[in-house]
Amino acid sequence: MQRYNEYGSWLTAQLGVKAQKISLNAGFTCPNRDGRVGTGGCTYCNNQTFNPDYCAPTKSITQQLEEGKAFFSRKYPEMKYLAYFQAYTNTYDSLEGLKAKYEEALRVPDVVGLVIGTRPDCMPDSLLDYLDELHRRSFLLVEYGVESVYDKTLLRIHRGHSHAQTVDAIRRTAERGILVGAHVILGLPGESREEMLAEADVLSRIPLTMLKLHQLQLIKGTQMAAEYAAVPEDFHLFSADEYVDLVIDFLERLRPDFVLERFVSQSPASLLARPGWGLKNHEFVAKVKRRLQERDTCQGRLYRLDSSEVD
Repeated sequence: MQRYNEYGSWLTAQLGVKAQKISLNAGFTCPNRDGRVGTGGCTYCNNQTFNPDYCAPTKSITQQLEEGKAFFSRKYPEMKYLAYFQAYTNTYDSLEGLKAKYEEALRVPDVVGLVIGTRPDCMPDSLLDYLDELHRRSFLLVEYGVESVYDKTLLRIHRGHSHAQTVDAIRRTAERGILVGAHVILGLPGESREEMLAEADVLSRIPLTMLKLHQLQLIKGTQMAAEYAAVPEDFHLFSADEYVDLVIDFLERLRPDFVLERFVSQSPASLLARPGWGLKNHEFVAKVKRRLQERDTCQGRLYRLDSSEVD
């Protein structure tokens, strides 16, 4: 019995082939760093935690993709690839500059589509017009950093946008027929367990296709790590087993058709302050699957379409 919608199976069904994402650093910055929205970035952020060794903005898009392909093709010679524009805000440039980078990626052999990570406040209609055309000829998934549905939390972590902006961007993107994903961090300071679980209800009313859940990690040198040192009582850093049960409680309330790409984030040990679980992603997924079976439950078991007002 499949107890939640797994991303890998969904992606293969979408493409008709198995595909691996290759992360890219295309040299973008972020409006929360360059002064347009703020400076210093989100309090938890250190983009070094996202990028494989082959990712470097000094390399062209083509070179990064070719090096990524070489890394994966040794084990999976028949694999196809998705160019994953991951580092910083990957819609934060001129329209012509964005087009050039996206189209360069699609010209690389065996690249069958794009995944574009961005912020809700960086999706102008002019770009959506282009993405509307692009998704009709290639696989396209736009991933928004939602992080929290609570404005109090977004303000505290210096996110630089509101929940209303998140909903607006997701709806405008989905209305074009473009697949939309979201990132959410569970365990942000000041949020109770019930508030975290209630996010599943809120997200279920937004036209999302895919969801990534990440546990809060404190990264060395970030503002949030310093905040934890000053006021640790504002944080609850979950043990691995606690977080497994939180994820399952969250899944039970989530819309049944959501696709779940991941439940955890793994920052390099050299950068991670805490918590350190010592688990690889596949080991954590195995824990979730085992616990789902033990609890005899599944995604959407407690979902109610009319559980609250539509945003």
